[in-house]
Amino acid sequence: MEAQATRRDIFEQRFGPHILEAKEQWGELTLVLAREALVSICEVLRDDPAFDYKMLVDICGVDRGVEADPRFEVVYHLYSLTHRHRLRLKVRVNEDETVPTVTGIWPNANWYECEVYDMFGVRFEGHPELRRLLMPEEWEGYPLRKDYPLRGYRG
Repeated sequence: MEAQATRRDIFEQRFGPHILEAKEQWGELTLVLAREALVSICEVLRDDPAFDYKMLVDICGVDRGVEADPRFEVVYHLYSLTHRHRLRLKVRVNEDETVPTVTGIWPNANWYECEVYDMFGVRFEGHPELRRLLMPEEWEGYPLRKDYPLRGYRG
């Protein structure tokens, strides 16, 4: 537990103004970042040997509800093979905002970002080919949004 607190302190010292929220739960650290700082922080997390998060494990989306402001979270799960640490990053956006792509940092983000777009409608600025991944191109709506009708839009 003390090691987690130390890691949290290191993150807060290094990226403090861009960390909107930090939370430790079940031995894992979660940082909510300012959207504008996402790419620069991810580059440091990958390249700086003190962090060495070379592995992007997953990106997923969360619809916090129609009433929530901001409505969506994009969640990045990172792993450092060297330090054997996991880290969860979150960026919160509203429907009309975009999230900068991290495909230039971790190429495997390509499909994950397409999946988040396909299921939630969150757009990734600078993505090389943002398109539907699981649903047909002509599909109406985004199936994992909380306001998506259970039977779809067709009567």
